[in-house]
Amino acid sequence: MAEVARVYPLKRQQPEPLWREVLGARLRALRAERAETLAETAERAGISPQYLSEVERGRKEPSSEMIAALAGALDTTLADLTTQVTEDLRERPARSPVAPGAPVALAVAA
Repeated sequence: MAEVARVYPLKRQQPEPLWREVLGARLRALRAERAETLAETAERAGISPQYLSEVERGRKEPSSEMIAALAGALDTTLADLTTQVTEDLRERPARSPVAPGAPVALAVAA
């Protein structure tokens, strides 16, 4: 008897945005509201401008101490910054939507 192949679409959920990406975007927005350069904010936080740039771009995952230092350098509290990032996470769409015609898994009955 011939085998029957069934096509099952892969169950891909859109990935949620990463915390570090949303945190970085929020930090950059706060810095921009103050019309500050990377160097100015980084100096007050006690970090290098290069590191701050990487944090803002979501490339680095800063420690809790670093996040607190950045919050202080931007005249906000850690609690307020965390609340803002949480709100941004709720509003932000997924990072990469599944394209139409995405791959499917094929299963062959044995």
